Amino acid sequence: MSQSFKVNVNTSLDFDISETESSQLNSIKTSDNDYHILYDNTSYKAEIMTSSFNNKIIEVKINNSTYKVNINNTLDSLIKDMGFELGSSKIVNDIKAPMPGLILEISVTVGQEVEENDTLLILEAMKMENVLTSPRAGVIKSISVAKGDAVDKNKLLIEFDA
Repeated sequence: MSQSFKVNVNTSLDFDISETESSQLNSIKTSDNDYHILYDNTSYKAEIMTSSFNNKIIEVKINNSTYKVNINNTLDSLIKDMGFELGSSKIVNDIKAPMPGLILEISVTVGQEVEENDTLLILEAMKMENVLTSPRAGVIKSISVAKGDAVDKNKLLIEFDA
């Protein structure tokens, strides 16, 4: 099964390229970052200026014009649609109860600065203590529960300042 790629150039042009089409591109590596490309009987000089593996972005100079190219395969698109991007810049602004339970301890106060992985609170569920930690650095905006409260799944527990 041939893989396909979604290519975006300069955040304005979108292309779908199949693995077969990309393999038909006649290119020769001339140095570490330089390539000579022959396509439709036209010669191109390509130089990779910068690349970011995590963001899947390549800045390439072709015949003295620079392009910012983002390349994603089917798996990348699926991961993005599910919200599990690597290096994702999604900011978590609220902590919700992952399951029903009882608040045993609250380790933070409103206005307190926390770092990523700091303990926020302890939730007891099914006789087990679950330590909920901070997903990011930030300032606690509000705490919607108190020690001893019973909570349902998805109940808002803590909010961060945006």
